[in-house]
Amino acid sequence: MRRAAPSSRARARLARVPPVTGSASASAAAIQCSSCDLGRAETSGFDPAAYYTSDYFSGGHGDGYSDYLGAEPVLRREFARSVDFIRKYRRNGKLLELGCAYGFFLVEAARHFDVTGIELAADAAQHARRAGLHVLQGVADEAKLARIGPVDVIVLFDVIEHLPHPLETLVLCRRHLNPAGIIVITTGDFGSAVAKLTGARWRLMTPPQHLWFFTQESLRRLGSGLGLAVEHMDHPWKIVPASLIIFQLRRMLGIGCARIASASRFGIPLNLFDAMRVVLRAP
Repeated sequence: MRRAAPSSRARARLARVPPVTGSASASAAAIQCSSCDLGRAETSGFDPAAYYTSDYFSGGHGDGYSDYLGAEPVLRREFARSVDFIRKYRRNGKLLELGCAYGFFLVEAARHFDVTGIELAADAAQHARRAGLHVLQGVADEAKLARIGPVDVIVLFDVIEHLPHPLETLVLCRRHLNPAGIIVITTGDFGSAVAKLTGARWRLMTPPQHLWFFTQESLRRLGSGLGLAVEHMDHPWKIVPASLIIFQLRRMLGIGCARIASASRFGIPLNLFDAMRVVLRAP
């Protein structure tokens, strides 16, 4: 990935946001700290509440989901596998998912955990509540987590890269995590071979939707700074709706992102080794 010297404005923005430290370099679409590996997109005037609506989940944005609701059976198969993975580190207890969308993961997790979710998109949160799930609508803040109380598992599946202030959110999560509790994060791997080879055309390089770009090292540093031990880190295989694969390919090739509902019913095992999963454990 080609990197040039960042502008003074970019340096100033990086300097304001821990844990980015040291000098910085820039790709065509993101600034990356040479010391801690954390990358950030250069964006301004982005309003998450206006962006993450039903359109985001139904093909209305080129960088969202093609047909999230239509892909429910495939997504729930994958989420059931995620629950099995989580239970290797915590068998039961109270679980909170940040960015729970329509609640498909929570439905699977509820077989073993007392589940709660927080979701920004009002339509998605309402759908989850209609399914009988305890889901709060809005951003994850101190007031909402205080209402929920201490938890044993906090899940952020493909969420941390969307957050305006990920460190602040993780600090909040850490404060409400029970002793020996875990935080499970999935996100793109900015240090992967695919990310480096494709550069600004990387499938996960989609600002302003994705604001942050993590590497294994930057996640280790985040966890260490919060007193959390890295218990597991890998690049997992996933069962992905065929509609989402086609949707992303069309966007990357610049040929439009038409919705293909019929493809939502089929799941394809996929691993480009450019998405990682990490388990952080509290003492």
